[in-house]
Amino acid sequence: MELLYLYISPGHNFRGRHDGSPGTHPIHEMAEVECVTGRGLRGDRYFDYQPDFKGQITFFADEVYQALCRRFDVFDRAPSAFRRNVITRGVDLNALVGKEFEIQGVQLLGTEPCQPCHWMDLAFGPGTEAALRDQGGLRAKILTDGVLRVTENPGRPIAARH
Repeated sequence: MELLYLYISPGHNFRGRHDGSPGTHPIHEMAEVECVTGRGLRGDRYFDYQPDFKGQITFFADEVYQALCRRFDVFDRAPSAFRRNVITRGVDLNALVGKEFEIQGVQLLGTEPCQPCHWMDLAFGPGTEAALRDQGGLRAKILTDGVLRVTENPGRPIAARH
C-alpha cells in the first residue's frame, strides 16, 4: 500500500452543517502524521473527538479519486476535497472493514466504510455523492502509537503534488 497524501484539519467544514454553508477550516498536507492510540491524529479535528470513536483516521483510494476526475472531467480539485486523512494506492479499502491491519508499524482496525454525504457534490462536483456509494473510503481506529509518512514514489515526487 502506498500513502500518497496525508492530511489533517483543525476543524470541521461539513460535519454538523447540513442546513448551512460549509466551514472554512484549512486542510493541511503533511509529510508525516502522528498516530496516537485511541485518540486519533495529533492536530486533526477528530483528535480526542469522543471515546472509542470509529473514525480516528480515515482513508480514501487514489484510484477512486482518479476515476472521479475522469468521469466528471474535474481536474482542478485535489484529493483533499474529500477531507480524508490518508490517500492510498494499491489497496482495497472496503476489504479492511472489520480487520486489523498494519501500515508502517502502526496497528489499525478498519471499523466501517466512509459514507459519502451531500457535501461531496459541493466539494468535488455534482453527482459525486452518488458516484461514491460503496467507495467513499474507510474509517479506522488507531491501535498503536506511531508515525505514518508519505511513501516516496518516483512517479509522483512530493514536490510535484498539488
